[in-house]
Amino acid sequence: MTRIDRRVALEWMLSATASIPLLSRPALGQDEVAAPPGGKGYGPDPDVIKAYQPGDLWPLTFSDRQRRLVVVLCDIVIPADDQSPSASSQGVHDFLDEWISSPYPAQASDRKLVLEGLAWLDEEAERRGATDFVSLDPAEQTAVCRELARDALANARQFPGSFFKRLRDLVSGGYYTTPVGMQDLGYRGNVAVAEWNGPPREVLERLGLV
Repeated sequence: MTRIDRRVALEWMLSATASIPLLSRPALGQDEVAAPPGGKGYGPDPDVIKAYQPGDLWPLTFSDRQRRLVVVLCDIVIPADDQSPSASSQGVHDFLDEWISSPYPAQASDRKLVLEGLAWLDEEAERRGATDFVSLDPAEQTAVCRELARDALANARQFPGSFFKRLRDLVSGGYYTTPVGMQDLGYRGNVAVAEWNGPPREVLERLGLV
């Protein structure tokens, strides 16, 4: 599993902060799963040109086991298809690690929820006879996630459905703020148009302007 550049992840996180809705949620217990993050943060004026190294801003959270699990989850939420690559191929798992590791109140609630959700998935896999979620058959992994999605639809604030709903928001927010994700959406952004001849004639006719 490769890692994306830390500077890229920071830029990505700053962009995604504005696009991902932040939800308040009740405490879920299991405080030992979500120890407080370290680091001081990037401050009000981050240097996005600097090539930050792991630990310069805050230590990352995911263990190797958690990282493997998040890679699987990213690709369940956004798998590769004929048009676009998978979420993990774009480093979304690294984005999630940066997100939940940052020392800010909004991300702290996500840190707790995500880490508890990852632990729940491994426990669920053990109940199904596997050593952990990653070792489950892919079809069974998808089945578990579909069950969580239905739980989230029924009650978005009840764990573990709340975990999966938030995970989907984070994976989607991360993926669709990458160049590949924006291209997949057809988003052009602030791009100069070579020639513009005004609104289409059919629009002007509908408005009675011609």
